[in-house]
Amino acid sequence: MKQVPSKTRVVIIGGGVIGTSVAYHLGKMGWRDVVLLERKQLACGTTWHAAGLIAQLRATHNMTKLAKYSQELYWTLGAETGVETGFTRNGSITAALTKERMEEISRQASMARAFGVEVEEISTAEVKQRYPHLNCEDVVGGVYLPLDGQADPSNVTQSLAKGARSFGCQIIEGVKVTAIHQDNGRVTGVAYDQAGGESGTIETDYIVNCAGMWGREVGKMAGANVPLHAAEHFYIVTDSIQGLEKLPVLRVPDECAYYKEDAGKILLGAFEPNAKPWGMDGIPEDFCFDELQEDFDHFEPILEAACNRMPMLAEAGIHTFFNGPESFTPDDRYLLGEAPELANFFVAAGFNSIGIQSAGGAGKALAEWIVGGEAPFDLWDVDIRRMHPFQSNKTYLFNRTKESLGLLYADHYPYKQPETARGIRRSPIHEHLKAAGACFGELAGWERANWFDRSKAGTLKTSAQNPETPDNPLKWQARTPASASAFTLEGGSPEYAYTWKRQNWFDFAAAEHKAVREDVGLFDMSSFGKIRVEGRDACVFLNRLCGGQVDVPIGKIVYTQFLNNRGGIEADITVNRLSETAYVLVTPAATVQRELAWMRKHLSSEFVVITDMTVAEAAFAIMGPNARTLLSKISSTDFSNNAFPFGTHQQIEIGMGLARAHRVTYVGELGWEIYVSSDMAGHVFETIMDQSPTLAGLHVLDSCRIEKAFRHFGHDITDEDHVLEAGLGFAVDLTKEAFNGREAVLSKKQAGLSRRMIQLQLKNPEPLLYHNEPLVRDGKIVSFLTSGNYGHHLGGAIGLGYVPVEPGEKMAETLGSTFEVEVAGKRFEAIASFKPLYDPKSERVKALED
Repeated sequence: MKQVPSKTRVVIIGGGVIGTSVAYHLGKMGWRDVVLLERKQLACGTTWHAAGLIAQLRATHNMTKLAKYSQELYWTLGAETGVETGFTRNGSITAALTKERMEEISRQASMARAFGVEVEEISTAEVKQRYPHLNCEDVVGGVYLPLDGQADPSNVTQSLAKGARSFGCQIIEGVKVTAIHQDNGRVTGVAYDQAGGESGTIETDYIVNCAGMWGREVGKMAGANVPLHAAEHFYIVTDSIQGLEKLPVLRVPDECAYYKEDAGKILLGAFEPNAKPWGMDGIPEDFCFDELQEDFDHFEPILEAACNRMPMLAEAGIHTFFNGPESFTPDDRYLLGEAPELANFFVAAGFNSIGIQSAGGAGKALAEWIVGGEAPFDLWDVDIRRMHPFQSNKTYLFNRTKESLGLLYADHYPYKQPETARGIRRSPIHEHLKAAGACFGELAGWERANWFDRSKAGTLKTSAQNPETPDNPLKWQARTPASASAFTLEGGSPEYAYTWKRQNWFDFAAAEHKAVREDVGLFDMSSFGKIRVEGRDACVFLNRLCGGQVDVPIGKIVYTQFLNNRGGIEADITVNRLSETAYVLVTPAATVQRELAWMRKHLSSEFVVITDMTVAEAAFAIMGPNARTLLSKISSTDFSNNAFPFGTHQQIEIGMGLARAHRVTYVGELGWEIYVSSDMAGHVFETIMDQSPTLAGLHVLDSCRIEKAFRHFGHDITDEDHVLEAGLGFAVDLTKEAFNGREAVLSKKQAGLSRRMIQLQLKNPEPLLYHNEPLVRDGKIVSFLTSGNYGHHLGGAIGLGYVPVEPGEKMAETLGSTFEVEVAGKRFEAIASFKPLYDPKSERVKALED
């Protein structure tokens, strides 16, 4: 029995492919005081039965970078450690059976070229040539990646483990962690039971949760939110097929199936759309290299389609019918990074059946995060801080996991919304919006009105309706207060009809967009985060975190960013000063936990209280050239420029309610955001609706903001995007003596920019842009779009992205180039600009009175 040390620098919990990768990379970076504890045997949980498919291309640039690193590592790791990984570069084919799927994989091929991944779009005949056993009668085409392949999961794990040991790391099997110790918000150690009856504790500075399908329970020991759930994953292995040659990995996502040739046999696996969650009552204590009960009826539809797709399967005998568990997360992306609840408690878990292809890159990135103290580059796609506390709810996870497994091979349409585990977080006016014909999307559990189908809207009737119109539309008059509204909704709720072309809501969005640009629109923004920061040192604390100056008069609003030591953007916020000692920060809905974690991590000796107030207030954005007119009818406040300038907030009365009005805009028009306590939200909303603004959804909020070239956090600006290169230098106050990232801003300013954020509009009004389309300068792919949408006012698709520039290169020189954007393999000429294509002087926002 191997002796367990009493003290170490890092404890890794879990000896699957992820845990061994983290140990290997920590050791490679010089951290030798590392102990990996495995409850049973290495790879005995979910790793051992993985299919071992190694693909490079993922949905975003950095996820692709991690996957590429994995396959490069596995290609050389055997020679380094003496334990072969079994990795072969036999390539992979994705075959499309529909034009929609072909559009998707063609866009992926374009994206691959922008990401530096070798890729070929192939015809039906070429699919057949590379995979002669395939029935290609209804195959539309495909994509071939020659450097993809397959590996042996257990061998990869053992090879990583041997490499970790060679660096001095200890790997101890038969040791189960039973408790996690902490003090003053930091990890201090673990308690364990060892096979044979021994128990003890290990003092440690860092803990890494690589416990796979046990990850949620390990997280609970630390008080950390690690939302994942196991699901049954099925595959069959045929008997040996005489004469079967080496073949590429084949994916037929339209039939939820993948095929792998291995030692003269075919492995057929499935990611079915209606999966079977497993382990709701816990995982058996003795689970080790276990299989789950067969369910042939569940797998039969996949097998039936596969026998048609590959007729020789109908003649081949089934050697193995396998069912084993894998862990899945609510959004089908894995969990990586430092848990926001506990310092130095890191997580790498929930890999959604892509653990083998992800392990090398994820292990390296997490090791760099631990050693460096912050994420080495933008990992927001998988950052555990994106998860919200409610997402660890077992009922929620059970319901969502039914869908999560199948998402890997589902059509990845733009704006695709989850179908399960819905309706959890609702705006105070959810039913009002539903009755008005809202089609809801989901983000961070919030049901949000993305667009409105007015043909399915009911009738809003309030006693506040008054046919009389005042002579002066800007003169406020006392109105009859609104009472409970009566709504009727017939014909059912609107739904998405997904496609890569114009979706069924495109014309509805165009009408909403027009109303915001020409009249007045109303957005429900209640899901946006509101974080109250107050206390004696609130101003000093925020000034240290923010690039902008927040020591401003009460009532002033500051648009600013939290910066890291590289000058990258950790948060994009507005800071609103409520009093000498209190502020409220407004953040995107998805990043509230990230902002809370960042502030709490950087709080030192200051006397400050940080409180998430998101659900305490609803928020309504009244935007458009007639916003002032509308508000002047329902409030006695003077909304003129002199009395209510841009970038300020005031307490106002609306109807019989009280609200806080912020004069800001994310659409590029005159407008105010109205923050009202949740108890008064219905009344205030009805009072506003009495003036008949056009209800607008969040798809239009995005299309308006991209016309104005406003940045979107998580797409256009991330923690690896320098604030100056993002074009946000105006939000940084270098006259402040000290703030996070100041030296990086000064350094970049002196050295000059290596890239700039640019706005592009396609000259052809037909193609649509989403994100990650290749950005082409003078005929060469130089970058990719960070976000895209359709600019209904400008009359074409709009994208934002970074274009590399030479030292000292002037903006005019850059704009002297020709720009194109590649969409599904075709290139389209684009207008390029560093200034917003819509209202570059912000005259619409200023909205000066005559």
